[in-house]
Amino acid sequence: MKVKKKALASLASVLALSGILAACGGSGGKNESATNTAGGKAEEPLQVSIMTILLNPTPPADDNVLKRAIEKATNSKMTIQWVSSNTYTDKLNVTLASGDIPDLTYIDNPFSPVFRSMVQQGAFWDVTNYIKDYPNLTSKISQTAWDLTKMEDGKNYSIPRPRPAEADSFFIVRKDWLDVLGMKVPTTTDELYAMMKAFTESDPDKNGKKDTIGFSANVNPTDMGSLGQIENAFTGVNGNWKLVDGKMVYAAFLPEERKALEFLQKAVQEKLIPEDFASMKGTQVKDLFKAGKAGMLTDKAGTMNDYFMEMKKIMPNFKETDFYPITSINNYNPKGPGFAGVLAIPKKVPEAKMKRILKLIDTWMNDDVFAIQTYGFEGTHHTVKDGVKVVDTKKLNEDGGPDFNQIVYVADPYASSTKVFFPKEANDLYKKIQDERAKNSVADISIGLYSPTAQQFLPEFQKNLQDLKTKILLGSAPLSAWDDYINKMKNDPNVVKMSQEITDAYKKRTGK
Repeated sequence: MKVKKKALASLASVLALSGILAACGGSGGKNESATNTAGGKAEEPLQVSIMTILLNPTPPADDNVLKRAIEKATNSKMTIQWVSSNTYTDKLNVTLASGDIPDLTYIDNPFSPVFRSMVQQGAFWDVTNYIKDYPNLTSKISQTAWDLTKMEDGKNYSIPRPRPAEADSFFIVRKDWLDVLGMKVPTTTDELYAMMKAFTESDPDKNGKKDTIGFSANVNPTDMGSLGQIENAFTGVNGNWKLVDGKMVYAAFLPEERKALEFLQKAVQEKLIPEDFASMKGTQVKDLFKAGKAGMLTDKAGTMNDYFMEMKKIMPNFKETDFYPITSINNYNPKGPGFAGVLAIPKKVPEAKMKRILKLIDTWMNDDVFAIQTYGFEGTHHTVKDGVKVVDTKKLNEDGGPDFNQIVYVADPYASSTKVFFPKEANDLYKKIQDERAKNSVADISIGLYSPTAQQFLPEFQKNLQDLKTKILLGSAPLSAWDDYINKMKNDPNVVKMSQEITDAYKKRTGK
């Protein structure tokens, strides 16, 4: 009995703390849990059904203390349907087809045929003209994410689940090797090649052996893999399409694509990349860098510890800041899409309730409310040491803290570059480089653009292109074979029609 009373007292203290958190919540720091109606009466909690993805084996209990605290802070009562990630897409499609759609539904692919079709049929709310009224939706979700989740009519029928857009995977180099060789961080493809050559031939690790390579990279069966960043640096394209004189042009038809193949063909001949690049797996690419045998790879700065711990064992003098992100090559570096899935509200939900759901999301994104699932409660899920929250991840996971990220999430804009456990000098460096990259980063503007012809034609075309590229790099086909194929295909009816459809879709969506 004493144990039970102690547990109840502990729960009461947790709920009391959640009330304190709620009192600090709401847009602009106002209390959203005690919203008054025009008549002065307290607004009833929002009853909202939610369906979202579950990445863990077991979902949080319905009376979970974190869930109850979030509900208190957002003045809501949530009925959450958690669906395993293994079956989510199938379950979502069945749910959408049934018409019995929860009030707030996670859409893993906002451009799937099913969701796109239902949007066209008017099944979901167009939130374009509403989001300006909710400050967190505009300030904590990047404009890139809003732009790239627009449907073909240029409107937003969902709320992006934010991720950092800047500092996407790009070239990471061994700064210590550059220092040994007296070289600067490259900014052009010519400088990049010179660096790769020096890393391969000038004994940058000073072990007296020729056992290093310039760039640890591979290709995939249907794309250029990590070698694709070389292509992108030449073409200035993130993705497969570039706007040229008002028309969308597939990257393979750009003259810079041939220059990229010349660059790569020469790099293969001079063994500046692994000889087995065509069969290497992504893990093998990383392992080569971790072993101290490669001077460059593609990744995000925020993955530094994944490499550093292994490299430090082999090279005691290796510093965190020797894992060095390149700012840009030929004034190009890639920007991420800024989202991972979206949240959609079906049109069957009345407008007044739809606004309250937007308000729920907006309030949930407040720092103090989002902190509930991020850190939990002091003394239960975290302690504070020297002013820093030290999270008991096991306990937080048991109470489902990370699971609630699959509903509402707030992305640290520097999350791809920095980590709280990185040394200050590494975080300062990576943040500075990210800020520089943001000045000329390029997003994939083709995300979500719809072309019926591309749906049918593009997969086979991409496979043929990649097969030819790999053959050219391996030396089993001459570079002239590229010219012949491109000249043949640029006037192919499918290519012409696909390009026109993508151009029309881009213009319609952007209004340009």
